[in-house]
Amino acid sequence: MMIYLPIAELSVNIFIILGMGAAVGFLSGMFGVGGGFLMTPLLIFYNIPPVVAVATGASQVVASSVSGTLTHFRRGTLDMKLGTVLLCGGLVGATLGIWVFSLLRALGQLDLVISILYVVLLTSIGGLMLTESIRAIRRSANKQPTMVRRPGQHNWIHKLPIKMRFKKSKLYLSVIPVFLLGGSIGVLTSSLGIGGGFIMVPAMIYLLRIPTNIVVGTSLFQIIFVSAYTTVIQATTNFSVDIVLASILMISSVVGAQYGVRVGQKLRGEQLRALLALLILAVGVRLAFGLVVTPSDMFSVVFAGAPE
Repeated sequence: MMIYLPIAELSVNIFIILGMGAAVGFLSGMFGVGGGFLMTPLLIFYNIPPVVAVATGASQVVASSVSGTLTHFRRGTLDMKLGTVLLCGGLVGATLGIWVFSLLRALGQLDLVISILYVVLLTSIGGLMLTESIRAIRRSANKQPTMVRRPGQHNWIHKLPIKMRFKKSKLYLSVIPVFLLGGSIGVLTSSLGIGGGFIMVPAMIYLLRIPTNIVVGTSLFQIIFVSAYTTVIQATTNFSVDIVLASILMISSVVGAQYGVRVGQKLRGEQLRALLALLILAVGVRLAFGLVVTPSDMFSVVFAGAPE
């Protein structure tokens, strides 16, 4: 069954789009990520224009994140205070990212830059996460004690000023690194159409020392509002949000996220990180392959005055 996407200006199989949304929603709920890092490349693989894929992918992230956040809120694994600080930084970063997105589009370099940034981010972060996860799994298999931070032992982040107490996370921490982390994720959300959870989750665990059970729900909470803000701004400034495509993705991702949360609760932390790392690496390698392989059609026809 084919359906026409007015902004993307092409017809797609609705069942394939539904399947994409459900799968990404499932992974979002399982890993605590928005899923944009996977949805945007999938849409591009399916010949959706990158400009539309980035903007519309952000709207799908909203739906899957809301579904997952509600589940974590009911289970008490969401730090609202910490999430609010992350959100403030995210909104500032998203505003900057929208400006960069518009500038690159005006210069005609948006598609190439998006692809290159995705390859660099996904392969580097996926590789680091996979290495750490394998070490953790080996320690667990050999019944070696996990290295934990002893009381009174702090890194440079814990020495920064303007500290705030986050009771849910049991932390007394400077708001500066939290705000900057949220800001960097905001830039990525608005310029690449990703929720940024695959960066935020490991950063919150390893840099900020936030308990793993709190990280997932708090990450999703911040992603909701930053992605929603990005969607509205993209729609009003670049006119690149396809409402038909977004609606289909939202409906299917909400359903998938509910099942993903249930599965994620049954896996250990190091297992989840290893699976997420493999997924990130797979997407990064696929994008890199698309950049270097010779296309089947070396030329294309573009009509003068046609929208990007």
